[in-house]
Amino acid sequence: MSDQISFDDFLKVDVRVGRVIQAEEFPEARKPAYKMQIDFGPEIGIKKTSAQITRHYTPETLVGKLVMAVVNFPPRQIGPVMSEVLTLGVPDGDGEVVLLSPTKDVPIGGRLY
Repeated sequence: MSDQISFDDFLKVDVRVGRVIQAEEFPEARKPAYKMQIDFGPEIGIKKTSAQITRHYTPETLVGKLVMAVVNFPPRQIGPVMSEVLTLGVPDGDGEVVLLSPTKDVPIGGRLY
């Protein structure tokens, strides 16, 4: 079992649902990846990120998709892209990332509790 955290520690991680509004190839990345813009609604706005998710997704299938992301990490430079959020996923049996996504249509900007 990994280190335990308190519930208050968990609440510090701001995980929100957003809708991918733009996705494109990221040829400058060391491993195959996409650059994305995700809309988190009026409170947070549109944020940029990159993700190594090319095995299961194409830019066309990403646009319009609801995804979960951590929105309160500091921005991080990923090559020429300033990543503003961490899009969440889990590895499949081959170690390829599958995005976490609500199973129902929910309002963008909603917080995970």
